[in-house]
Amino acid sequence: MNLSTRQLRAFLALAESRNFTRAAASSHLSQPAFSALIRQLEDDVGVRLFDRTTRHVALTAEGEAFERATRRILDEVDAAASGMRDRAARRIGKVSIALLPSLAADWLPDVLAGFRAAHPGIGLAVADVLSEPCIDRVRAGLADFALAATRAETPELRADLFCSDDFHLVCPRTHALAKRHNPRPKELAGEPFIHLSRTSSVRQYLDAATHPHGFAPVLEVDQLATVAGMVRAGLGISIVPALTLYQFRSLELAIVPLSWPGLRRRIYLVRRRDRGL
Repeated sequence: MNLSTRQLRAFLALAESRNFTRAAASSHLSQPAFSALIRQLEDDVGVRLFDRTTRHVALTAEGEAFERATRRILDEVDAAASGMRDRAARRIGKVSIALLPSLAADWLPDVLAGFRAAHPGIGLAVADVLSEPCIDRVRAGLADFALAATRAETPELRADLFCSDDFHLVCPRTHALAKRHNPRPKELAGEPFIHLSRTSSVRQYLDAATHPHGFAPVLEVDQLATVAGMVRAGLGISIVPALTLYQFRSLELAIVPLSWPGLRRRIYLVRRRDRGL
């Protein structure tokens, strides 16, 4: 059996008007074409749905049962079509994003505020996690896309450059390096250094740019806010990307731009190849 919504709507038009001429007109069909459509429907379902005389059209018992089922079916079809139109117009739906905490805390809020104002019916989910968990969430289908510092280009994932990020030295304003212009790595050697953990993209970029020497940590922490607090207390200096500087803007701290070969972080938009956005 292969019923069409055209047949079902024609059936309801006749069930409501009880008149072939009026039902055909409301369905924008000629009466012979409309009558053929109803006959084909009855052939398809295998029962007579209407009792017909020259003056009277009435639903059979089977027709009454079929009418109730048809209304439920068409209500669901109409609701599904309306929902798809709403999704296409971005009136309803859900967007799930995974991105680096540094982006989530400072850059994202204004973006989401503007988006929410334009599309209040769209649900939002944000996971502020490090690069590898970001990519894992996309791979598992838990996020529609990620903004991560790892170029995850695989058979299942694609990565497009989203932005680039310069690095800066952060230190107390009273520190000798605070007035230096683009100090070189050797000028920082021996300074007490506050490192982020090795799982962070910031640490990985810094280690790669300063290999094989690097900087010996006096402390190694997980959060940028902790780095800022330690530097502010004079426990050491650190090097962080521009996207994280909101944590370090303080009268007590100096921010010195660095231009070292290889010290530039790239942020990628990562998504699955087999899914559209």
